[in-house]
Amino acid sequence: MTAAHQPTISEVSRRATVRERFTLVAPWIVLGVIALLAVGWPLVAGDQTADFAQALRAPGDGAVLGTDHSGYDLGVRTAEGLRISLLIAIACAVLATVLGVVIGIASVTAGGWVDAIVMRVVDGVNALPHLVVGVVIAAMWRGEPVAIIASIALTHWPAVARVVRAELLEATSAGWVETARLAGASRTFVAARHLLPAVSGQVLVAMTVLLPHAVWHETTLSFLGVGLSPDAASLGTLVGQARGDVLTGAWWTLVVPGVALMVTALAFSWAAASLRRATLPPTGEVWR
Repeated sequence: MTAAHQPTISEVSRRATVRERFTLVAPWIVLGVIALLAVGWPLVAGDQTADFAQALRAPGDGAVLGTDHSGYDLGVRTAEGLRISLLIAIACAVLATVLGVVIGIASVTAGGWVDAIVMRVVDGVNALPHLVVGVVIAAMWRGEPVAIIASIALTHWPAVARVVRAELLEATSAGWVETARLAGASRTFVAARHLLPAVSGQVLVAMTVLLPHAVWHETTLSFLGVGLSPDAASLGTLVGQARGDVLTGAWWTLVVPGVALMVTALAFSWAAASLRRATLPPTGEVWR
């Protein structure tokens, strides 16, 4: 009778490495599947036309996920809404990240009273209720995607700026930035050559973290009626239109876009967590 095989240290380490790699890659695979469904399903289904004779049909009865109150296939409609919500969320995250990075680098580079003023502005923007400010901005240009993007980006850049500033202050304390300045390098050269690469990992994490926030905010604005116009399918408009349909028993009109919204937001949050583990040291947990 032989003793049970005990795994060696190398085998345990190899298994741990495989699990870690899978944990880092898995959320991006999920996001890839979501993006593929958002783009591919409407293309395969082709153009839809309103058919009120098919309105509010239950899932499986002529449509896999049922139909909405206009007779559109709800699965296709949700995929179209998901595509629009993803595009708006990506635009919001990119714009907010660019603003935060530029302001954060400028604040550290200038230093002194400029840095102090910028930080007070950041505190002031953070003190404002983001949803209320977003509603005001979006209501000024109601139904315009640009207004939604601006309303979200202009309320979320301070978080990025604060993270960038904190990381740059730590980097400049190392001395090599001051060495470059003493060697005659301009502030623009130092910012582009040394400061920006020093925060590239944190910037990528910050942008990924902003994506689920942007999805939720876009959905909320559209649900409140100050986002996209009702004829433009987004997750927010679909959830908003489902309010009346649910009262007639058409529960699927709320469940289908609601599940798509939750899965997408959770996938982005999962991806942000995996990216944070891959790029930040264990003690550098800034986003919590």
